[in-house]
Amino acid sequence: MKNPFSIGDTREYHTRVTEAKLARFEGEGLVHPVYGTFALAQDAEWVCRLFVLEMKEAGEEGVGSYVSVRHLAPAPLGTAVRLVARLERVEGNAVWCSWQCWAGERLIAEGEQEQRILDHARFAALIDRLKPRPEGGDA
Repeated sequence: MKNPFSIGDTREYHTRVTEAKLARFEGEGLVHPVYGTFALAQDAEWVCRLFVLEMKEAGEEGVGSYVSVRHLAPAPLGTAVRLVARLERVEGNAVWCSWQCWAGERLIAEGEQEQRILDHARFAALIDRLKPRPEGGDA
C-alpha cells in the first residue's frame, strides 16, 4: 500500500439521479421518485474509493468496512449531483474519508466511509472458506 495523499485532499464524483438510483425496496417497488439512501451510500463508497484506487498496489484490493449516511434533503429523478470525498486519516491499512453530496448549492447528504486495503489472495481465500457448501458436503 502506498499513500501519495495528504490529509484534506479531495476527490469528486459527478452523477445524476437515474431510475436505478431511486428509492425502492425488493418486494415493494418504488417508494419515492428521489435519490435513494441505498444508492447514495453506493455512490459515497465510490467517491471515497477513488483514493483507494491510487493507494492499492499490485496484489491488493480495497474492501469497504464502514459507511454512514445522513440523508438531509431529497433529490428528484434527473437531478445532477456532486459527491466530494475528503481524506481524513490513514491508520495502518484503513483509509477514512468524510463525504458530502451536493445538488447544485444544496447539501443533500453527508457521512463517513472506511475502506481497508488487503492482500487480494488472502481476502479471496477467506471468501472461499466462507462460501456456503451444499448440504451433506464437507464444511
